[in-house]
Amino acid sequence: MAKVILAVSGGVDSMVMLDLIAKHYSSDDIIVAHFNHGIRIDSDRDADFVAKISKEIYHIRYIIGRGNLGANASEETARIARYNFLRQIATKNANAPIYTAHHLDDLVETIIINHLRGTGWRGLAVLDSPGINRPLLGTKIVYEPMDKAAIMEYAARRGLHWREDSTNSSDQYLRNRIRTRLTESKYTNYDTTNNARSRSALDFEQKLQLWQLWQRQKELKHETGTLIQSLIPEPGARWQRSWFKKLDQNIAIELLRAGTLEANIRATRPQLEAFRQAILNYAPGKHFNLPGGKLVRINKTDFIISP
Repeated sequence: MAKVILAVSGGVDSMVMLDLIAKHYSSDDIIVAHFNHGIRIDSDRDADFVAKISKEIYHIRYIIGRGNLGANASEETARIARYNFLRQIATKNANAPIYTAHHLDDLVETIIINHLRGTGWRGLAVLDSPGINRPLLGTKIVYEPMDKAAIMEYAARRGLHWREDSTNSSDQYLRNRIRTRLTESKYTNYDTTNNARSRSALDFEQKLQLWQLWQRQKELKHETGTLIQSLIPEPGARWQRSWFKKLDQNIAIELLRAGTLEANIRATRPQLEAFRQAILNYAPGKHFNLPGGKLVRINKTDFIISP
């Protein structure tokens, strides 16, 4: 039974992660998991490449999954399908941790995306899903988080091979557009004779400061979550409208976020703010529409959030 599940796309980031983990674990303790989304016409070649490297170079078990998502699949659709595949493998291996190759530049880009989407403070506490480890962001194996330049240097030094995902250069995706703005030069033709770092709009120390803030924000998120859970009513119990006249806006939104999640309702921050305004201002008997067609009747003094 495997101790770690490595999500390996075949790109340079995941190939560096595979090489690092293979030096610290027995091959019997690792499963390489590759998910072919079925989005690109050349994606079968990626799967073949990962299988070949896993078997012939590292002598590690591999599992190839496939989803015929089509060329128009969104990033979110692809992500959900991929993680469903990875979690299925983890479940069959006593919930072994899943390792992904997110790195320091991924962290910076994700925080910027969340900021643009108005996620508030939670936009800093990203890449923090249960059961998911990100060794390139700093662990006992990689003490200092690695950015793309460090990954390319490592790959060149070790003589690693990888495949480039053609969608990484497409401006169809917001992340790629942000990456283009942040990076002034591309990581191309990178080999052992050309190992200078690519220049970036953010230097490494600035990225490291953001990484340190991310670490602290994750801690605060968990502390806040524990406190909020102790404050919200039980599912089906009544919430008092008077509470929201006294609460700070951010605290009120966090309470509503926790309450809606308890009822299996996923709402964005703007939707939760609209809900808060409804609680403060709606006339008795009026209904507020939450995502998924869930209606909440706002009574004179209270309301109930039901699944």
